[in-house]
Amino acid sequence: MKYYCNPLNVSYRYQFNQDPRKGGALQICREAADPSMICFEGRYYIFASMTLGVWVSDDLVNWENRRLPEGLPFYDYAPDVRVMGGYVYFCASSRDYNCDRWRTKDILNGPYEKIEGSFPFWDPNLFIDDDGRVYFYWGCSNATPIWGVELDPATMQPAGEKKAVIDGHPYEIGYERIGEDNSTLPASEETIEAMYQAFVKRQGVPEEYIPAEVRPLIRGMFSNRPYIEGAWMDKHCGKYYLQYAAPGTQYNTYSDGVYVGESPLGPFRLAENNPYSHKPGGFLPGAGHGSTMQDEQGNWWHTATMRISVNHDFERRVGLWPAGFDADGELYCNQRYGDWPMTLSGFRQDPWRDPAWMLLSAHKTAAASSFMLGHEADKAVEENVQTWWRAASADRDEWLCADLGKVFDVHAVQVNFADDKIDIPCPGEIRPGSQARYIEERDLVTRWKLEASTDGENWFVVEDKTGVATDLSHDLVVREEGFAARFLKLSNMEVPYGQNPCISGLRIFGLGGGEKPAAPAFTAKRTGDLDMEVAIAEQADALGYNILFGSAPEKLYHSYMVFAPGSRRVGALIKDREYYVRVDAFNENGITEGICVKLS
Repeated sequence: MKYYCNPLNVSYRYQFNQDPRKGGALQICREAADPSMICFEGRYYIFASMTLGVWVSDDLVNWENRRLPEGLPFYDYAPDVRVMGGYVYFCASSRDYNCDRWRTKDILNGPYEKIEGSFPFWDPNLFIDDDGRVYFYWGCSNATPIWGVELDPATMQPAGEKKAVIDGHPYEIGYERIGEDNSTLPASEETIEAMYQAFVKRQGVPEEYIPAEVRPLIRGMFSNRPYIEGAWMDKHCGKYYLQYAAPGTQYNTYSDGVYVGESPLGPFRLAENNPYSHKPGGFLPGAGHGSTMQDEQGNWWHTATMRISVNHDFERRVGLWPAGFDADGELYCNQRYGDWPMTLSGFRQDPWRDPAWMLLSAHKTAAASSFMLGHEADKAVEENVQTWWRAASADRDEWLCADLGKVFDVHAVQVNFADDKIDIPCPGEIRPGSQARYIEERDLVTRWKLEASTDGENWFVVEDKTGVATDLSHDLVVREEGFAARFLKLSNMEVPYGQNPCISGLRIFGLGGGEKPAAPAFTAKRTGDLDMEVAIAEQADALGYNILFGSAPEKLYHSYMVFAPGSRRVGALIKDREYYVRVDAFNENGITEGICVKLS
């Protein structure tokens, strides 16, 4: 059996951002986002933003970073890839110039044949229908829609007029509202217009001098409207599933929704199951702007962007989850335990299978050789990627130790390194543009040693990576046979740029020998068109809870993982639709399903 744990275990390259929105100050973080995943000649490829290349895998578990030939637009966002006629077609985003395409029969080595573009676009997606006709979708804005157009497959130029295919509706679609937990409604049209007119007046330029295509973009600055972006099209059983991301990459509710149509350019209706990719809780939230595809065995998978957004709004990672279509043709994605270790057998498998091992480390005791104020040892076990332990020095004798409280059967450990306000000169030349930056080209290293003990005195080595040449900031150690341990200690750490090591998650998984929690007591009520409140009663035997909801008791496709009882507002509902809710409890020993109720 093979195992993986989100975010994907790859090398995430450092970005040296000179963001004009931040006054041009240099901001440094790792980033990869907007993944486009394809299967080509028996291998899997993920093209993600700001990676200088592509990730390659033979099994969807073990990924290798590979650089691509020079000349491709590595500094443009949201790369898109599709297979057509034995070629892989590649492009990326720019609002500043006409976007070219490239095609190749050899992804890793090239050559890449350039196809001249004729217009700028952002967040592109190419789709080839069964009849060979080609369609193209693009858009990333809080003021303009996602567009679609048919292309001439010989020239890849538009073969007709573009058509608006998806727009935002944040007053009717809860998950499109911006803010943490979809907390902010957009401004009214009257307010937006007043702010727009005030802006124009301040500029001292008559409105007629402002280009017509620029005016909605200016209004968008004052709207608090969601970004509608990241299109991806799949066809299933004769229907067209146009997927899109909202409301913004920096929120825990970054999600992928889906519209369904009878033809590639619509008209489209909002699918019953929405957002189909939605992970607002857990260690690493966010599941927006991605792609959906079938593997060699016929299993569906969805890959998307996960949110950190501490050092920079675009500090992001990539996740992968099982997906599929139900008997009614609804597209779904299983993210109930979406950042826990998952199994992949290589055969047709149940996308709703429970995790093999339970989380053992959440909110347990942790100690360290030293810490910086505000970054104490317990930050590494609180299941929040936005907080971390930071050692007081970069010395190799610094250590971090988690105490599980008793001996458990441990099967996996995920070691998550964080970055904390890195302050070093940029090692290369900043590329100018709206997203001015330099992407680290050197191959860096992240090293450490993991030891375990049952008594805190006698230790054995679980994994020694003190001599590796890899840079895996979310590394996963798996011991399928398991080992007995109460204490897990991380030591001998070396991280890029000689920084003090920071750990956002020393996450330990395995099996307890006790009882599963009791079924949780809860209430769920609708508090508005787009919101519900779920109140979970406290119980001593639960480590956390999964709030599940959906359109029917057998279609609880949405989930929100929380680690404390009490009231939780969920703001992802759609106006005038019915919902059913269930709360499951989990602890170190397993998962107990609650009772499903109709939302009132």
